[in-house]
Amino acid sequence: MGRSHALSGWCAGLVVAPLIGLMSVAEVVPFAAATAGYALLPDLDHPGASASRLLGPITRLMSGLIRAFSGVLYDLTKGPRDEDSTGRHRHATHTLAAAILLGVLTAGLGDRGKWAVLAVAVTGLVLAADVLGDWIVLAVLGASAWSVFGTALPGTTTADAVQAGLSEIGGWIGMAVGLGMFVHCLGDSLTRSGCPWLWPLPIRGETWYEIRLPRLLRFSTGSWVERLVIAPLLLAAGVLLLPGGLRAVQHVFDATSIWLAR
Repeated sequence: MGRSHALSGWCAGLVVAPLIGLMSVAEVVPFAAATAGYALLPDLDHPGASASRLLGPITRLMSGLIRAFSGVLYDLTKGPRDEDSTGRHRHATHTLAAAILLGVLTAGLGDRGKWAVLAVAVTGLVLAADVLGDWIVLAVLGASAWSVFGTALPGTTTADAVQAGLSEIGGWIGMAVGLGMFVHCLGDSLTRSGCPWLWPLPIRGETWYEIRLPRLLRFSTGSWVERLVIAPLLLAAGVLLLPGGLRAVQHVFDATSIWLAR
């Protein structure tokens, strides 16, 4: 579900950005791109996931360590009615607790310096680009260029503008990480396997209770529902939710209608 997760993260970022005070394209696009990237992070607990293959042996090693930790955590915290499972995939990284914890830890990087913050933001962008393609990189570069050259006050140097941009990123990077991870969990809850994102809250004797939709509404990962319904809807929403996106689509629709009427 890599593409669907990234697209849902992109859409969530576009929705949440105005709620945390990010209004311009130069602010919204990098935030949404980071959220899209970190919506892929929970699947680092699967060896075949995009995040696990991204940096070759480095991310494969990280994946192995995360799977081992998740398995140990499952054994230590499973309830009396939890199924017999290794607890390695869709467990430790697929929880609201993990999203909040990593989001808070990442937000704390703002005190560690601008390059630590930039590294986290770029990592999210690379993750998103690996699944969604280079268009998302071009979108962020375009937004960043506008931030540096289009909105800088008279007398402000490029270095000053870049510094201001990094400071702005530091204010929202933790939110992007946590939001992306949680959106991933919600996406997995649409599937037949579900997702135990309310861990460690005990539900019906299970601390790893899989949250799911009603049976008739669930779908399998990689199924035609995901490819032909979910992904296209997310892509359309990702365009319409851009600042000015709905207005731009309306202009195109009006122009097309006028041309066809001739």
